[in-house]
Amino acid sequence: MSTQITMADVKRALQEGSGVQEGIDLDRDLAVMSFRDMGYDSLAVLETGLRLSRENDIQIDDEVFTDLETPQQLLDEVNLALKNQAESAAS
Repeated sequence: MSTQITMADVKRALQEGSGVQEGIDLDRDLAVMSFRDMGYDSLAVLETGLRLSRENDIQIDDEVFTDLETPQQLLDEVNLALKNQAESAAS
């Protein structure tokens, strides 16, 4: 289990879980692109979030993923859950 994920992890999860639409370049700055502009709907965001949750053995409420608009927000939520889990385990 990692203590933090990176944007590369988010990119990989997007590619593996939902694929990449033709004409979308995930090598651009994912932190500022919106899921909508990238062609990902809420189901694709949910699948990506759940994939990252499983891979990192953390629990994140599905509803968290419905309000996310950018890969950076997804990255932040997963890292927050990882931080909270690590703090809980340490106490």
